[in-house]
Amino acid sequence: MKNTKKMSLVLYNTMGRQKMEFFPIAASSDSVGMYTCGPTVYNYAHIGNLRTYVFEDILKRTLIYNGYQVKHVMNITDVGHLTDDADQGEDKMEVRAQKEQETVWQIAEKYTKAFQSDMLELNILPPDIWCKATDHIQEQIAWIQKLEQKGITYRLADGIYFDTARFPRYREFAQLDMENLMAGARVEMVAGKRNPTDFALWKFSPENQKRQMEWDSPWGKGFPGWHIECSAMSVRYLGEQFEIHCGGIDHVRVHHTNEVSQVEAVTEKTWVKYWLHGEFLNIAEPKLATETKPEEKKMSKSGDNFLRLQLLKDKGFQPLAYRYFLLQAHYRKQLVYSTEAMGAAQRGFINLRNKVSDLKQGAEKSPVEIAKQEKPMQEKFKQAFLQAINDDLNMPAALAVLSKLLDDNTMSSRAAFDLVCDFDRVAGLNLAATETAVPVEIQELITERQAARKQKNWQEADAIRQKLLDAGYELLDSKDGVKVKKIR
Repeated sequence: MKNTKKMSLVLYNTMGRQKMEFFPIAASSDSVGMYTCGPTVYNYAHIGNLRTYVFEDILKRTLIYNGYQVKHVMNITDVGHLTDDADQGEDKMEVRAQKEQETVWQIAEKYTKAFQSDMLELNILPPDIWCKATDHIQEQIAWIQKLEQKGITYRLADGIYFDTARFPRYREFAQLDMENLMAGARVEMVAGKRNPTDFALWKFSPENQKRQMEWDSPWGKGFPGWHIECSAMSVRYLGEQFEIHCGGIDHVRVHHTNEVSQVEAVTEKTWVKYWLHGEFLNIAEPKLATETKPEEKKMSKSGDNFLRLQLLKDKGFQPLAYRYFLLQAHYRKQLVYSTEAMGAAQRGFINLRNKVSDLKQGAEKSPVEIAKQEKPMQEKFKQAFLQAINDDLNMPAALAVLSKLLDDNTMSSRAAFDLVCDFDRVAGLNLAATETAVPVEIQELITERQAARKQKNWQEADAIRQKLLDAGYELLDSKDGVKVKKIR
């Protein structure tokens, strides 16, 4: 279903701290370059991390829905991300390899595959290009050499550093108050650092210690800093100027500020036109007897509130129900996760799919051709949906349009179902695939009930029906057989 009316797409640009109408860099082009910061693959992604990737997926789907051709690049950080942002500590990959007694390469492969599996289960469209930091060491070295030629680097005992004082616009992206940013106020200072905001471009391997990941460079054996990979690889695949760069809100102050500085110090021109950042997912900690409500804490890989998608599945939650949970809040608003909130979201998601399932059955019995008088109503719903998503990806409003559509009785099932499928191109909830896999133990109970009914053992059949209801499954008897509906 094509868009019949062009509508402005407005996005909140972190660079200017305001909503801005979206236009590709080349005014006559429909091509969009989009870079999203990928995972550091030293551990599993938690559901807070995954919120960022779902928001970026909605952005990508919205761009495609508006007729743009998106070239999407995502990095895999498999080296150089230290245990803090102070350019101190150990490489997280090396630490994990020691802990699990595997090679860093095995660790990277293991957690990359786990992340990609999570993406698949959440129906996140894969990028056009995956790029690993370790596959692009020479590009990173070359970019550091360009910075060196500009006179923006200096050498310390532990590595090569970017001198932020030599890039006057350093403060702009994160809106830092440089005059009041005292040494150590943002990060602990490495001995010899000229400014508290200076950061490592290349780290030297420790003396008398063999790292699993290290490379020769013009400055000595070592490995790249975390920030340089995204600058070098994004330029490699998208050019010195492209449209969109995304990440979590925590990337603004350090990682993305450093990325901007590394590129624009070399090119002396605006690198990325639109920057979008997703807010945190907090977790509601159990309340104490003296508290009136649970404490809310940011979810963190290093904290004790680490929830994986697999854990949600173990608790009986569907991955797409988690996606639905996320879409009920705007990506720039903090969201609080709790078992109760997730349970409510799953019930809502199942109810949504059941409504679509009923609509689909009606559509299959309806003519394929949409009646002429229905098209204006279709267009009205479509424009309302487009207006919602084009207002800075307002998915709560878009879901409200979808809900209103499902409650509308003025269109045929075919016309309404076609719209649902069209809207799901953005929502990504797989609503057309309404069949839900029935667990083996549930199917066995259904078979037992059918046998009891054949034997006219109505008491046994009713008892089994109740067991199924208690398990969250409703049976609907019809002339065409038994239909199974998951109700929670």
